[in-house]
Amino acid sequence: MTAERTVASPAGQPRATAPSTLLASVIPPRAEAGGRPSPAGRRAGARHPSCTSLLAADGTAAVVSTLMIAPIQRHSLLVIALAAGVAAANARAGLYRGDAPRLLLDDWPAIGGRIMVIWCVMAAVLAGFPQLYPLPAGTLAACVALHCLLAGAGRGLVYWRRREAAARRPCPTLLIGPETLARPVAAALLRHPRSGVRPVGILADKELEHPPDDDAPDLPVLGTADELRRAILQNGVRRALLLEGAAHDRAAWLAVLGEYGCGVWEFDPAAAPYPARSGDAARHLAGFRYRPRPPARRRGSAGKRALDLVVSGTLLVLTSPVLLVCAVWLRLAEGQGVVFRQERVGKGGKPFTLLKFRTHRPSDAMESATRWSVADEKRMAWFCRFLRRTSLDELLQLWNVFRGDMSLVGPRPERPYFVMQFSQTHPGYAERHRMPTGITGLAQIHGLRGDTSIEDRARFDNAYIDSWSLWQDISILVRTAAALVRSTGS
Repeated sequence: MTAERTVASPAGQPRATAPSTLLASVIPPRAEAGGRPSPAGRRAGARHPSCTSLLAADGTAAVVSTLMIAPIQRHSLLVIALAAGVAAANARAGLYRGDAPRLLLDDWPAIGGRIMVIWCVMAAVLAGFPQLYPLPAGTLAACVALHCLLAGAGRGLVYWRRREAAARRPCPTLLIGPETLARPVAAALLRHPRSGVRPVGILADKELEHPPDDDAPDLPVLGTADELRRAILQNGVRRALLLEGAAHDRAAWLAVLGEYGCGVWEFDPAAAPYPARSGDAARHLAGFRYRPRPPARRRGSAGKRALDLVVSGTLLVLTSPVLLVCAVWLRLAEGQGVVFRQERVGKGGKPFTLLKFRTHRPSDAMESATRWSVADEKRMAWFCRFLRRTSLDELLQLWNVFRGDMSLVGPRPERPYFVMQFSQTHPGYAERHRMPTGITGLAQIHGLRGDTSIEDRARFDNAYIDSWSLWQDISILVRTAAALVRSTGS
């Protein structure tokens, strides 16, 4: 249950409130164009580049080059086979990874070679079936040349846009290692903004470190897991550079980074030869060699996402008439602004926009962001009160689930203002962000909705995460549905 639904306490704060001061960012955010600093944690660079644009570029090149043979209507199966073959070969070679800005000329030989091999295989298959369309040598060469040209142009555009985005919105990054080693690396990375990395802090044993050099950037040093969690949440950290190889003594820090979905790179700050693993060549960033460590994918995450897609998609279709009626009624009775949008904190501390039907209009943006509860429900129109008590105003969050911002089951998302407060005053609250937030959860089915104990909610949410199973999600959904049938909401 969302916090803005609760009954106001005398001070306008939840019962388990915290000091009103916000935690400071670990490092002040770099100002956006125009001089205004961006909010902590709202970094477009925090999101890892998707391979969708590269797949689209490769697919378009395959379709256009195949049109030289015959209309696509006659040989659509060939187009699909060619595109799938090229995509599979490129994926096996790691040509869809988006861990760092890349240059087309670095990849073009590998891309062109795979395109040539796939076309030759397809030509050999067509030669065995004269009834299809045998490829003469000249046509084959022209198709390969055009395909390479189009694939290179498409990928070049994608790479250019990624480099520009990385320079404008670099990824907030933590450095793990001795302070005397991390500060020169941070200074070097800051001298090369197109690397797409912006150091925001150092993870080190504070009592073992030496005073920083005058020329090194003034980065804060974090020494505990709690400080690390706050840094991740406040700065939107999505990556860490490990400067000490395997670093077995850093296991606790690496576990926290894994909980919040942060990528970890083994970074080599030295100039000595870097022995490559079998089949894994070293990569370079701002002249430094690095290797991304394989992410620890949470067990069952694919099944959870599949359940979210199936259930949310089905419910969106089934409830679409109800959604339309609610939207039209609110538009006619309450005026413009039918949909209420509010920033919430999701998995790993990443912000997203939560959707609801608007049943209350805050006096200003500050009230919306920092007030725990809304005005007395008696001041609302009867239809708005009906939407709240039946929870129909939250049906739009099914779209958040379908998009992947949330899950059906998980800890309820909260506003950044209160996340900062509760993370400081309630042990374990920050750990709720190890999994995607949800519409309902273990805390909600145990009555922890509205103006209830924040400490109890955090305890139930962490218990859900620690003992997660797909059946537990299904059980919580069934119990939530039964509660909605028995009750009229809260």
